[in-house]
Amino acid sequence: MPPVRRIVADVLKPHAPSLVEFAEQMAEVEGVSAVNATVLENDAETQTIELTAEGDDVSADRLRETIENIGGSLHSIDEVSCGEYTVEKRGPARE
Repeated sequence: MPPVRRIVADVLKPHAPSLVEFAEQMAEVEGVSAVNATVLENDAETQTIELTAEGDDVSADRLRETIENIGGSLHSIDEVSCGEYTVEKRGPARE
């Protein structure tokens, strides 16, 4: 099977750890080389995060386990890139 290079996921996490600490922990997951973590929504006790993880062999199961270990939950996987490289998004086709 071709390796998973990128996963974009919707994550719900408690305020602690901080966003920086959360991103650092996600970047330490085996197979992950880089992470972006963006707060989409804040409420009294939680944050909704868009997590983008890239690497040579990104595992949804390893990400989920790490997220759950800090008290969060993986709500959905919204994008996956597989193969020898990642495909960059393009705008709509022009006629």
